[in-house]
Amino acid sequence: MNGADGTGRRISAQVVCTAIRDDIVAGFFPPGSRLTEELLAQRYGVSRVPVREALRTLESEGFVRTRRHAGASVAEPTEQEAADLLEMRGLLEPLGAARAAQRRTEGHLKVLRGLVRLGQERAVQGQSADLPSLSGWFHETLAQASGSPTLAALITQLRHKIAWVYGDASESRVGDASAARVAESWEEHAAIVDAVGRGDAERARRLAAVHVERASAVRILKHPVNAVRRRA
Repeated sequence: MNGADGTGRRISAQVVCTAIRDDIVAGFFPPGSRLTEELLAQRYGVSRVPVREALRTLESEGFVRTRRHAGASVAEPTEQEAADLLEMRGLLEPLGAARAAQRRTEGHLKVLRGLVRLGQERAVQGQSADLPSLSGWFHETLAQASGSPTLAALITQLRHKIAWVYGDASESRVGDASAARVAESWEEHAAIVDAVGRGDAERARRLAAVHVERASAVRILKHPVNAVRRRA
């Protein structure tokens, strides 16, 4: 990432924020690691100004903590905070699915159905590398279909934080068991889209709640030592 794009425009704090968040979620910056403006500016090829703004945004989102005289560091969620993420997802995603059934556009439906078709094809073919990104795209589109930018932003932020804190235990399952859960997950996606397409808000809510519950059941903490630490 350079300090300016090909047109000479300065890279925005939002772009820098996304880059830092992606690195935190991917584990490049583990929980507790220091985040100095100088280090980040060098890594992303920008000045300290957008880095400073990005860190403020990430602190408000809970990815970064700033302590007086110590500067910024990657947050270290407690066990309770980690559990709360899954509980909040269980509340917000079903609400988003219900709203999508009431407010979705034909454009949303077209994208959702296309993603389900691709996901099911990849699952049958055993092409698992594409599935996480397809699933993320599916859930972001479903959230956007709710017609509420605030709700969609909250759901998307929650998904980023869950991906940061949790891994998927089903990925460690052997062969058939892992493939079966992947296929089942995409069948659940398909059923949700069907309910959204029919305008059945209650069914969409119920199916989304079951989907979230099943997904949460195979989540494992990536950083169990940090996660159980109690903050003073």
